[in-house]
Amino acid sequence: MPEAAVAAAAPTVAGALRDATAVLAAAGCDTPRLDAELLLAQASGVGRERLVLDARAALDPSALARFDALVVRRAAREPVAYIIGRKAFRWIMLHVDRRALIPRPETELLVEVGLTLPFGASVVDVGTGSGAVALALADERPDLTVVGTDMDPGALTVACENGMRLGSKVEFVRADLLDGVDRRFDAVLANLPYVPDGAELPPEVARYEPISALFGGSDGLDVIRRVIAGLPDVPVLGLEVGAGQAPAVAAMLAGSVEVVRDLAGHERVVVARR
Repeated sequence: MPEAAVAAAAPTVAGALRDATAVLAAAGCDTPRLDAELLLAQASGVGRERLVLDARAALDPSALARFDALVVRRAAREPVAYIIGRKAFRWIMLHVDRRALIPRPETELLVEVGLTLPFGASVVDVGTGSGAVALALADERPDLTVVGTDMDPGALTVACENGMRLGSKVEFVRADLLDGVDRRFDAVLANLPYVPDGAELPPEVARYEPISALFGGSDGLDVIRRVIAGLPDVPVLGLEVGAGQAPAVAAMLAGSVEVVRDLAGHERVVVARR
């Protein structure tokens, strides 16, 4: 076959996206077009905006092969963030892999609680995972002293790597909640396991994200109870919770208690101030 015919047979960027979108939709992915764009941008080494500009261009065969491999992974419901290895969180970009949970937009509410702290305050992000809350808070409030703790060595490694990549001064400490952390803080922020045992989860979560960071006992509150019971007097405590859990968690807390809703209207973060 002449070279010109081979080139003509190569799919365009638009055609490759169309085909991949159909595959991902059939696999049950919630945002198939967006997923396809992110994966093709990754395979091609360009930004998503370039896909629009080059929509009619023939796709390079090597980029097509990489793209096809990524689409296969996504069709198996592997999260896009794990496939491309990064996730934006507020104003920072984090490396993510299966050692730590993928940061969610609703967790940004914990950062907003931290932003209300007075100048020079100290704060600990308990169960830091990828370091998202700690690193975002330190990025936006460099006056704060921020510490992140996690008991999982894999997650803590991810957090440390993100801290080094961002040039952050956040200190990451291996600890089971606050056990062994010999210092006092002005605020404790925590996104702890809160999924009730046996709850059904999307395949992206159930198959790929770390189970130890998800499930919190029969009602999902076992770990939250532990951190509240072992907590020294602290002026501000912010806890992310699951759907329907806010009233039970608020009842465990002393002081002035506020419940913050996420953009979907769910009661997502319980804040106690003393």
